[in-house]
Amino acid sequence: MPLLKTKLALKALPDGAELTVYATDAGSARDIPRYLEQTPHELLHHEEDRDGRFVFLIRTRAG
Repeated sequence: MPLLKTKLALKALPDGAELTVYATDAGSARDIPRYLEQTPHELLHHEEDRDGRFVFLIRTRAG
């Protein structure tokens, strides 16, 4: 579900906007970066925080 919500949020944002995604689903650590590799969007940063959440900072890019 985090990947679907990320896709929808990216579609709603203008080019150059930044989106921060917080996910607790371990699959997100794999799925979100893989998805972004197939898009013009830029993964600026990702990490697992001290609470065990996966955090992604994404910059939107028009494709």
